[in-house]
Amino acid sequence: MPKLAANLSLMFQDVRFLDRFAAAATAGFSGVEYLFPYEAPASEIASRLESHRLAQALFNLPPGDWAGGERGTAALPGREDEFMAGMERALEYAAATGCTRLHAMAGNRPPQHERRALMAVYVANLRRAADLAAPYGITVLIEPINTRDMPEYILNTTAKAVEVIKEVGRDNVKLQLDLYHCQIMEGDLARHIRALTGTYAHVQIAGVPDRGEPDRGEVNYAYLLELLDQVGYKDWVGLEYRPAGDTRAGLGWARRWGIAPRSGAR
Repeated sequence: MPKLAANLSLMFQDVRFLDRFAAAATAGFSGVEYLFPYEAPASEIASRLESHRLAQALFNLPPGDWAGGERGTAALPGREDEFMAGMERALEYAAATGCTRLHAMAGNRPPQHERRALMAVYVANLRRAADLAAPYGITVLIEPINTRDMPEYILNTTAKAVEVIKEVGRDNVKLQLDLYHCQIMEGDLARHIRALTGTYAHVQIAGVPDRGEPDRGEVNYAYLLELLDQVGYKDWVGLEYRPAGDTRAGLGWARRWGIAPRSGAR
């Protein structure tokens, strides 16, 4: 059975970030992910995870100026030192929380740089990040993101991501397979799940086209989650969706996957 992780950046929006750990545990989750933890002390996040018996599945490296529209720095020329400083900061949080998956966002295309130059920086940065992470047993992930939600994002398809991973040539660089983005850009999700088995180390889901609950929209996630079982995927499936209303009220679809209110959660 797939292990479902609540995305605390999008779910349980009725409480502040640090209180979402308790909310996720009460709802029945045993794992969580989120975009960025850096506004809270690593020790405080670690305490919440321990108190509520939660595993930390994933989080992202610092993205640059997120409020200003930046979406990562891994492929941006001239930002190499900033990227590596962000990697070191992420490793501190990973050590505190027991997290073994870090997502390095590529960034948006600077108009003054050719794609070849961006890819060269991307590959070099990922090699350095992977080498830094390897002694800690941490995997660095890259994620293709659709051009509807992020029109200028540098990495958009699984095929290109696989090319990058091969060029990086590090065992601890893997694909973050977000089936929401993949459906919008490429479709044929079952084929991708089968063909890319062993390449991805984290999966995310959301309803298409509106990024709501996974049981809404055009994708049959019940079939795809069973397929992940069939191909032997054992890692987390992150629920990176925007609830249509109250998060808890929209979780009925997840009961068949083991998500039910946990008795005694604090």
